[in-house]
Amino acid sequence: MFEIKRKHLPAIAIICMLVITHMLALNIVHTYPQEYRAFGDDVDDPTNPLIYIGVILVFTAGMLMVFKYGKGEYLQYAILGVVGLTLFYVFYPVLFMVGHPIIEALQFDWAFFISILLAISLTYLLYKKPEWYVVNGIGIIMAAGIAGIFGMSLGILPVFILLIALAVYDFISVYKTKHMVSLASGVMKMKVPVMMVVPQKANYSFADKEGIEQELDEDKEREAMFIGLGDMIIPGILPVAATLHLPAMMVGGHYAPNLVALGSIAGAVIGMIALTRFVLKGKPHAGLPLLNSGAILGYILTYFVIYQNLSFGFVFPF
Repeated sequence: MFEIKRKHLPAIAIICMLVITHMLALNIVHTYPQEYRAFGDDVDDPTNPLIYIGVILVFTAGMLMVFKYGKGEYLQYAILGVVGLTLFYVFYPVLFMVGHPIIEALQFDWAFFISILLAISLTYLLYKKPEWYVVNGIGIIMAAGIAGIFGMSLGILPVFILLIALAVYDFISVYKTKHMVSLASGVMKMKVPVMMVVPQKANYSFADKEGIEQELDEDKEREAMFIGLGDMIIPGILPVAATLHLPAMMVGGHYAPNLVALGSIAGAVIGMIALTRFVLKGKPHAGLPLLNSGAILGYILTYFVIYQNLSFGFVFPF
């Protein structure tokens, strides 16, 4: 019985990280300035997510080419730079809001410099000590921040389009072309927070690993569970969009958009539970089909119960 419980602890930890990431995104997004919106006020244009999808496809193709020609070390530095920049954009608005009275009194934007210091320090820590707890901690912060930016940049309909399209792409890339498995192995060697790592034992060293082949071999003992950072980010976009873009109203003393957001998170959790059952078997599985489906179904059900209409918050710009 003890072995069964220990076997499932990483799955439970991953589910907890998903909830923490999404709840953190819901709380910090309200500190973000309007300048963080990728498309300005045009959040309901259904073509906006196509731009994101195009960027993802180009970035994925570029990474595969880099790995093919053995230039992964250059990509590692580029990703570390992106990590540092993302951390700054996450920290700064939060620290600015918290310290705004002091900033006004001193006429000095200390939040800006502390955000830079935090971003550089954490990025350096990731580079020098890429253990699983460092990767996961930074990954959660990044995932929450990115989900927040996507959620405030896209209305409900564009988010639905994005989640459905990326679920289809994830299915194809894992089960058909299988290039996502190769990409995951290459990224793991760089020790950057593109994958979350949850070990079976606390003394597990992620820094010493050179690939995920053992974790995909059913004949070998699983040392850790891995899940892509995108699996944390993408389903979290919908609850953020819900809390920001749905009509404001109160239901039973609670803010209705927040209730729908929580329903979407609950759906994503159910999807993650289903996903971890497959992952525990040792074979690679596409996460977004289950996670996005859960988030969407949770959203639809909660929206219908609370708003009692079938518009689902869609705004058509034509």
